[in-house]
Amino acid sequence: MPSAFKAVADVAVIGLGAVGSAALHHLAKAGARPAGIDRFHPPHDRGSSHGVTRITRLAVGEGEAFVPLVARSHELWRELEQTSGLELFRRTGGLIIASPGAEDYAFHGPAGFFKRTVAIARAHGIAHERLSAAQIRARFAMFTPDDADEGYFEHDAGVLYAERIVQAQLDAAVHNGATLHLDERVLRLEPQGSDVVVHTEHGKVLAGRVLVTAGPWMPQLFGDAMGRRLRVLRQILFWFRASEPKLYAPGHCPIWIWVHGAGAAGACYGFPMGDGVDGVKVATEQDATETDPDRVKRNVSKAEVATMFETHLRSRLNGLVPEVVRTTTCLYTNTDDAGFVVRRHPSAASITLVSACSGHAFKHSAALGESLAGRVLGRDGGAPIDAFDPTHEPTTRASPRRSA
Repeated sequence: MPSAFKAVADVAVIGLGAVGSAALHHLAKAGARPAGIDRFHPPHDRGSSHGVTRITRLAVGEGEAFVPLVARSHELWRELEQTSGLELFRRTGGLIIASPGAEDYAFHGPAGFFKRTVAIARAHGIAHERLSAAQIRARFAMFTPDDADEGYFEHDAGVLYAERIVQAQLDAAVHNGATLHLDERVLRLEPQGSDVVVHTEHGKVLAGRVLVTAGPWMPQLFGDAMGRRLRVLRQILFWFRASEPKLYAPGHCPIWIWVHGAGAAGACYGFPMGDGVDGVKVATEQDATETDPDRVKRNVSKAEVATMFETHLRSRLNGLVPEVVRTTTCLYTNTDDAGFVVRRHPSAASITLVSACSGHAFKHSAALGESLAGRVLGRDGGAPIDAFDPTHEPTTRASPRRSA
């Protein structure tokens, strides 16, 4: 190894949340020698890939371009379960309820989320049922839809265990030869010929390629290079106490999304119990107030708890009381249309920038990481991601790096 560098790698992955840890895993699995760098110690609660659980669903109303990613991700998580011995994905079924006017309501993108979900399920042969409000009430006693509400039930939707997945991917990456540089902040990237020098707080890493998946820190690190406006938004996750916990027990309660009004705050979503917290996890979204990821307000106020319960839960869910047993905050990094951004750095082709959040990336992250790994190594395969990258051109294989 050249004495000036603390490490030499084929590819450096900066940011090891859902997407970064997946990319590192697949780079190492493909035989590359990757280095993963993170300013914290993942899995951690500073960014976007925490909060115990995430929803996954195959008919993604955010857009048809995402379907191959989520379908492949389901396969990859089942494979990782076999090698890790951990439960990473629990199939619970998923219910989406739409109140009257839902064709005009947005969730993670443009209006018409419910209608697109149904259309995508039909187009791709995704197992589902359409349910009336009466059928929802009869099958799922925790929900109290009005007669004019309508439902969509997807059989293969379910729960992802977020921190567990990040850890399993990092463990698999290390097992296959990746090195980790944790609690180490990246200061700058310096292209050097066909390579890139990654300057960190603790030294320099020489890499043939660099993949940046730094989540909410992307705007401050590479805002001008992303080609699109990125907004960092504080979101709150709540676990409310259940007065009738049997309603929310695993095996009885699906994951759910209820689109009942306009704008980001016009929807709420939730999970069955069984995530290790003695409460029912629910959340909504906000897209009005931006934040700095280094100065975000982490505590949750009593007023925020009350607003969540009164606005979204009291008239819609049975068996919950307005008392939280846990709260946490996470960060979304949104584009205007809730799409993903994958692009070469405009002045350095060896650097790939990825901002894959917009509030719905986790369900796609395993396949996105696999496809990014293939791309930076100059190999075909994986789910298509060209729809998110206006800059893509075929790349050459990264030159293997060897220690001196």
